Amino acid sequence: MLPKPHQHTWMDADIEAFRDPVRRYIANEMTPHNDAWREQGHVPREVWQGFGEMGFLLPEIGEEYGGAGAPLSYQLVALEELTRAGLPPSTAVHSIASHYILDYGSDEQKRKWLPKLASGELFAAIAMTEPGCGSDLKVLRTRARREGDEYVINGSKTFITNGYSGNLVVLAVRTSDEGAKGISLIVVETDNLKGFAVNKLKKIGLHSSDTCELFFDSVRVPAANLLGPVEGNGFAQLMSQLSYERMLLAVPAVAVMERALELATDYAKERQMFGQRLFDLQNTRFKLAECATITHVARTFVNDCTQRLLDGKLDPQAAYMAKLWCSDMQCKITDELLQLFGGYGYMDEYPIARFFVDSRVQKIYGGANEVMKDLIARQL
Repeated sequence: MLPKPHQHTWMDADIEAFRDPVRRYIANEMTPHNDAWREQGHVPREVWQGFGEMGFLLPEIGEEYGGAGAPLSYQLVALEELTRAGLPPSTAVHSIASHYILDYGSDEQKRKWLPKLASGELFAAIAMTEPGCGSDLKVLRTRARREGDEYVINGSKTFITNGYSGNLVVLAVRTSDEGAKGISLIVVETDNLKGFAVNKLKKIGLHSSDTCELFFDSVRVPAANLLGPVEGNGFAQLMSQLSYERMLLAVPAVAVMERALELATDYAKERQMFGQRLFDLQNTRFKLAECATITHVARTFVNDCTQRLLDGKLDPQAAYMAKLWCSDMQCKITDELLQLFGGYGYMDEYPIARFFVDSRVQKIYGGANEVMKDLIARQL
């Protein structure tokens, strides 16, 4: 058993009372279907609608928009329980997209979209990355041209989570040629949208999370779907959410580390080798001790960052560090612990194998770890 982490004020009885039904709902209603979802390459949208009906999808959204008005920590706990169960972190992207609308949408836009996002009737994606544009958003090429009361959108996006299962996209587009000042965010509802096409991509991991290419061929959307009162605010809007986005990556990293450690410890205490338990071999005990130490440090750091996020005091550099270090350690820990399972650790039906392969993308998406290092170094 890991040492009990410091109890921050956000770690109260209320949030644990929220965690329990989330965990039970996932175990009863979602986990039994995960193999089928992995096979088909996505979780059906109606599943997320059920998650929303339980109040688990956007608990942090205000009651006037269909949420519970809970602190952001409730969203992090729901995400933690999904990843702990080996389910995709699709709700993280949904939450970020919803926060763009919450923070920058007009009253009319909030009333139109947020209640449906909270219930799961709408499931959201964010489309920033393009085939020639990853972390450097200043060079994105997908263009939205104003024609009367509409925008006409042409271009493509790639590596878009929820691109297939979702039906609302917060889309980063170029509305002028002024570099970063020429980027805007436009909300696109994709059901039965003329000129819009999706291609699902095959990945080495996260098989039940759909990742897609999106194509826009003279797609027309109302000009009223622009987020913010004027064009050109998209880059600043995207940058303003980065601390929260990094925490949506760091928190599940720790959850996976903890669950992998539990699985490996249980296996080591059951597995017989050379007439004794695998756990009784000194190498095994040392390896588990090392992994337990790293996992406890990661949990302590992330819990502290969560408190700072809730207090409005989480500086971007700490968020970059959380994303960088926790994702690095997630890959290290799952690799080290898989080794204890021997050949069984390489079998896809074993959770440790899935955790191992699913973890690798954590160092890539949400800002590559090399970018995190550069951003941290700028403040040194």
